[in-house]
Amino acid sequence: MRVALTGGATGIGAAIAQKLKAAGHHVTAFDIGDPRPNADHWIKTDLSDPNSIANALDAAEGPFDALINNAGLPPREGLAELVLKVNFIGLCTFLDGMLDKLASDAAIVNTASRAGAAWRDNLDQIKALMALSNSDVARFVVDQNMDATRAYNLTKEAVIVMTMARAEEMTRRGLRMNSASPAAVSTGILDDFIAAFGEKVAKNIARAGRAGLPNEAADVIIFLASPESAWIKGQDIVIDGGMSAMAMSDALELT
Repeated sequence: MRVALTGGATGIGAAIAQKLKAAGHHVTAFDIGDPRPNADHWIKTDLSDPNSIANALDAAEGPFDALINNAGLPPREGLAELVLKVNFIGLCTFLDGMLDKLASDAAIVNTASRAGAAWRDNLDQIKALMALSNSDVARFVVDQNMDATRAYNLTKEAVIVMTMARAEEMTRRGLRMNSASPAAVSTGILDDFIAAFGEKVAKNIARAGRAGLPNEAADVIIFLASPESAWIKGQDIVIDGGMSAMAMSDALELT
Protein backbone atom coordinates (compact mmCIF):
# COMPACT_ATOMS: atom_id res chain seq x y z
CA MET A 1 0.00 0.00 0.00
CA ARG A 2 0.93 3.64 -0.47
CA VAL A 3 -0.17 5.37 2.72
CA ALA A 4 -0.57 9.08 3.53
CA LEU A 5 -0.21 9.69 7.27
CA THR A 6 -0.52 12.92 9.25
CA GLY A 7 1.44 13.07 12.47
CA GLY A 8 4.07 10.38 11.95
CA ALA A 9 6.91 11.77 14.04
CA THR A 10 5.91 10.73 17.55
CA GLY A 11 3.57 8.57 19.61
CA ILE A 12 0.91 6.51 17.85
CA GLY A 13 1.79 8.06 14.49
CA ALA A 14 5.42 6.95 14.76
CA ALA A 15 4.27 3.43 15.64
CA ILE A 16 1.93 3.39 12.64
CA ALA A 17 4.70 4.50 10.28
CA GLN A 18 7.20 2.01 11.68
CA LYS A 19 4.79 -0.90 11.39
CA LEU A 20 3.71 0.03 7.87
CA LYS A 21 7.31 0.35 6.68
CA ALA A 22 8.29 -2.93 8.31
CA ALA A 23 5.45 -4.62 6.41
CA GLY A 24 6.74 -3.24 3.12
CA HIS A 25 4.30 -0.38 2.64
CA HIS A 26 5.33 3.10 1.45
CA VAL A 27 4.59 5.91 3.92
CA THR A 28 4.34 9.61 3.10
CA ALA A 29 4.12 11.53 6.37
CA PHE A 30 2.66 15.01 6.72
CA ASP A 31 3.94 16.51 9.96
CA ILE A 32 5.36 19.71 11.36
CA GLY A 33 8.35 17.68 12.62
CA ASP A 34 10.58 15.33 10.67
CA PRO A 35 9.21 11.75 10.99
CA ARG A 36 12.14 10.06 9.28
CA PRO A 37 13.37 7.32 9.42
CA ASN A 38 9.88 6.15 10.37
CA ALA A 39 8.49 7.38 7.04
CA ASP A 40 9.74 7.03 3.47
CA HIS A 41 8.86 10.62 2.54
CA TRP A 42 8.17 13.74 4.59
CA ILE A 43 6.09 16.73 3.53
CA LYS A 44 6.30 19.42 6.20
CA THR A 45 2.76 20.35 7.20
CA ASP A 46 1.26 22.62 9.85
CA LEU A 47 -2.42 21.69 10.15
CA SER A 48 -3.19 24.96 11.94
CA ASP A 49 -2.18 26.93 8.82
CA PRO A 50 -4.37 26.77 5.67
CA ASN A 51 -1.44 27.89 3.49
CA SER A 52 0.76 25.11 4.82
CA ILE A 53 -2.01 22.59 4.14
CA ALA A 54 -2.44 23.90 0.60
CA ASN A 55 1.29 23.61 -0.07
CA ALA A 56 1.37 20.09 1.35
CA LEU A 57 -1.55 19.04 -0.83
CA ASP A 58 0.22 20.44 -3.89
CA ALA A 59 3.31 18.40 -3.02
CA ALA A 60 1.43 15.16 -2.36
CA GLU A 61 1.75 12.68 -5.19
CA GLY A 62 -1.03 10.12 -5.25
CA PRO A 63 -2.73 7.88 -5.69
CA PHE A 64 -2.70 6.70 -2.08
CA ASP A 65 -4.35 3.47 -0.99
CA ALA A 66 -4.99 4.78 2.52
CA LEU A 67 -5.14 8.09 4.36
CA ILE A 68 -4.62 8.08 8.12
CA ASN A 69 -5.49 11.40 9.77
CA ASN A 70 -3.60 10.94 13.02
CA ALA A 71 -2.01 14.33 13.81
CA GLY A 72 -3.37 16.14 16.84
CA LEU A 73 -2.59 18.30 19.83
CA PRO A 74 -3.26 17.31 23.47
CA PRO A 75 -5.48 19.24 25.93
CA ARG A 76 -2.64 21.48 27.08
CA GLU A 77 -3.48 24.71 28.91
CA GLY A 78 -3.58 27.75 26.63
CA LEU A 79 -3.91 25.76 23.39
CA ALA A 80 -7.69 25.79 22.93
CA GLU A 81 -7.62 27.67 19.62
CA LEU A 82 -4.77 25.60 18.20
CA VAL A 83 -6.43 22.36 19.30
CA LEU A 84 -9.59 23.26 17.38
CA LYS A 85 -7.61 24.27 14.31
CA VAL A 86 -5.34 21.22 14.21
CA ASN A 87 -7.54 18.43 15.55
CA PHE A 88 -10.63 19.23 13.51
CA ILE A 89 -10.55 22.22 11.13
CA GLY A 90 -7.13 21.27 9.75
CA LEU A 91 -7.99 17.58 9.66
CA CYS A 92 -11.10 18.25 7.58
CA THR A 93 -9.33 20.69 5.25
CA PHE A 94 -6.55 18.17 4.63
CA LEU A 95 -9.03 15.33 4.20
CA ASP A 96 -11.07 17.20 1.60
CA GLY A 97 -7.93 18.14 -0.31
CA MET A 98 -6.73 14.55 -0.38
CA LEU A 99 -9.91 12.93 -1.71
CA ASP A 100 -8.92 13.25 -5.37
CA LYS A 101 -5.50 11.80 -4.55
CA LEU A 102 -6.92 8.54 -3.17
CA ALA A 103 -7.13 5.34 -5.18
CA SER A 104 -10.41 3.55 -5.81
CA ASP A 105 -11.43 1.56 -2.70
CA ALA A 106 -8.99 3.54 -0.54
CA ALA A 107 -9.52 3.60 3.22
CA ILE A 108 -9.55 6.68 5.45
CA VAL A 109 -8.94 6.40 9.18
CA ASN A 110 -9.38 9.36 11.52
CA THR A 111 -7.80 9.17 14.97
CA ALA A 112 -10.43 10.32 17.46
CA SER A 113 -10.32 9.50 21.18
CA ARG A 114 -12.36 7.98 23.96
CA ALA A 115 -12.56 11.63 25.12
CA GLY A 116 -15.09 12.07 22.30
CA ALA A 117 -17.49 9.47 23.67
CA ALA A 118 -20.04 12.07 24.83
CA TRP A 119 -20.78 13.28 21.29
CA ARG A 120 -24.49 12.50 21.62
CA ASP A 121 -24.79 15.06 24.43
CA ASN A 122 -23.04 17.86 22.54
CA LEU A 123 -24.42 17.79 19.01
CA ASP A 124 -25.32 21.50 18.87
CA GLN A 125 -21.78 22.54 19.76
CA ILE A 126 -20.33 19.93 17.39
CA LYS A 127 -22.46 21.23 14.51
CA ALA A 128 -21.34 24.78 15.32
CA LEU A 129 -17.70 23.68 15.14
CA MET A 130 -18.30 21.83 11.88
CA ALA A 131 -19.62 25.05 10.33
CA LEU A 132 -16.51 27.09 11.19
CA SER A 133 -13.66 28.18 8.96
CA ASN A 134 -10.13 28.60 10.29
CA SER A 135 -10.60 32.35 10.68
CA ASP A 136 -13.70 31.87 12.88
CA VAL A 137 -11.99 29.78 15.53
CA ALA A 138 -10.64 32.51 17.80
CA ARG A 139 -14.08 34.10 18.16
CA PHE A 140 -15.68 30.68 18.74
CA VAL A 141 -13.29 29.99 21.64
CA VAL A 142 -14.20 33.31 23.26
CA ASP A 143 -17.93 32.97 22.67
CA GLN A 144 -17.97 29.44 24.06
CA ASN A 145 -15.68 30.34 26.99
CA MET A 146 -13.69 27.27 26.01
CA ASP A 147 -10.57 25.91 27.69
CA ALA A 148 -8.13 23.45 26.13
CA THR A 149 -9.73 20.40 27.75
CA ARG A 150 -13.18 21.15 26.35
CA ALA A 151 -11.63 22.06 23.00
CA TYR A 152 -9.89 18.68 22.86
CA ASN A 153 -13.02 16.74 23.80
CA LEU A 154 -15.09 18.70 21.29
CA THR A 155 -12.69 18.02 18.43
CA LYS A 156 -12.71 14.30 19.13
CA GLU A 157 -16.50 14.28 19.40
CA ALA A 158 -16.62 16.09 16.06
CA VAL A 159 -14.23 13.63 14.41
CA ILE A 160 -16.50 10.74 15.41
CA VAL A 161 -19.62 12.55 14.19
CA MET A 162 -18.00 13.68 10.92
CA THR A 163 -16.80 10.15 10.19
CA MET A 164 -20.31 8.80 10.64
CA ALA A 165 -22.01 11.68 8.81
CA ARG A 166 -19.82 11.29 5.71
CA ALA A 167 -20.00 7.48 5.46
CA GLU A 168 -22.56 7.53 2.63
CA GLU A 169 -20.68 10.23 0.73
CA MET A 170 -17.47 8.20 0.95
CA THR A 171 -19.29 5.09 -0.23
CA ARG A 172 -20.53 6.97 -3.30
CA ARG A 173 -16.94 8.05 -3.99
CA GLY A 174 -15.75 4.45 -3.82
CA LEU A 175 -13.96 5.12 -0.53
CA ARG A 176 -14.61 4.17 3.08
CA MET A 177 -13.92 6.01 6.30
CA ASN A 178 -13.77 5.00 9.96
CA SER A 179 -12.43 6.50 13.17
CA ALA A 180 -10.42 4.97 15.99
CA SER A 181 -10.68 6.11 19.60
CA PRO A 182 -7.68 5.24 21.77
CA ALA A 183 -7.65 5.98 25.50
CA ALA A 184 -4.78 6.45 27.97
CA VAL A 185 -1.96 5.47 25.63
CA SER A 186 1.57 5.61 27.02
CA THR A 187 3.08 8.29 24.78
CA GLY A 188 4.92 11.54 25.43
CA ILE A 189 1.63 13.39 25.89
CA LEU A 190 0.04 11.05 28.45
CA ASP A 191 0.96 13.54 31.21
CA ASP A 192 -1.13 16.18 29.41
CA PHE A 193 -4.18 13.94 29.67
CA ILE A 194 -3.51 13.17 33.31
CA ALA A 195 -3.24 16.91 33.99
CA ALA A 196 -6.45 17.64 32.05
CA PHE A 197 -8.62 14.79 33.32
CA GLY A 198 -6.98 14.09 36.66
CA GLU A 199 -8.19 11.29 38.91
CA LYS A 200 -10.45 9.86 36.21
CA VAL A 201 -7.47 8.89 34.03
CA ALA A 202 -5.56 7.35 36.93
CA LYS A 203 -8.63 5.35 37.96
CA ASN A 204 -9.25 4.08 34.43
CA ILE A 205 -5.62 3.02 34.00
CA ALA A 206 -5.68 1.22 37.34
CA ARG A 207 -8.86 -0.68 36.47
CA ALA A 208 -7.52 -1.68 33.04
CA GLY A 209 -4.25 -2.79 34.63
CA ARG A 210 -2.02 -0.44 32.63
CA ALA A 211 -2.04 2.26 29.99
CA GLY A 212 -2.24 1.20 26.36
CA LEU A 213 0.83 1.03 24.15
CA PRO A 214 1.29 3.00 20.92
CA ASN A 215 1.81 -0.26 19.03
CA GLU A 216 -1.55 -1.56 20.23
CA ALA A 217 -3.40 1.50 18.93
CA ALA A 218 -1.36 1.40 15.72
CA ASP A 219 -2.37 -2.22 15.04
CA VAL A 220 -6.07 -1.35 15.07
CA ILE A 221 -5.61 1.76 12.94
CA ILE A 222 -3.57 -0.17 10.37
CA PHE A 223 -6.27 -2.86 10.28
CA LEU A 224 -8.90 -0.19 9.53
CA ALA A 225 -6.66 1.12 6.75
CA SER A 226 -6.22 -2.33 5.22
CA PRO A 227 -8.40 -4.33 2.80
CA GLU A 228 -9.08 -6.81 5.60
CA SER A 229 -11.56 -4.33 7.11
CA ALA A 230 -13.35 -3.59 3.80
CA TRP A 231 -16.90 -3.99 5.17
CA ILE A 232 -16.37 -1.68 8.16
CA LYS A 233 -17.63 1.79 7.24
CA GLY A 234 -18.57 4.86 9.26
CA GLN A 235 -17.68 3.24 12.58
CA ASP A 236 -15.75 4.42 15.61
CA ILE A 237 -13.56 1.64 17.02
CA VAL A 238 -12.63 2.14 20.68
CA ILE A 239 -9.16 1.01 21.81
CA ASP A 240 -9.17 1.30 25.58
CA GLY A 241 -8.38 -1.99 27.30
CA GLY A 242 -11.96 -2.36 28.51
CA MET A 243 -12.28 1.08 30.14
CA SER A 244 -15.53 1.91 28.30
CA ALA A 245 -17.05 -1.45 29.20
CA MET A 246 -16.15 -0.98 32.86
CA ALA A 247 -17.68 2.52 32.92
CA MET A 248 -20.85 1.32 31.18
CA SER A 249 -21.10 -1.62 33.55
CA ASP A 250 -20.96 0.82 36.48
CA ALA A 251 -23.58 3.10 34.93
CA LEU A 252 -25.95 0.19 34.27
CA GLU A 253 -25.29 -1.36 37.69
CA LEU A 254 -24.23 -4.63 36.09
CA THR A 255 -21.51 -5.46 38.61
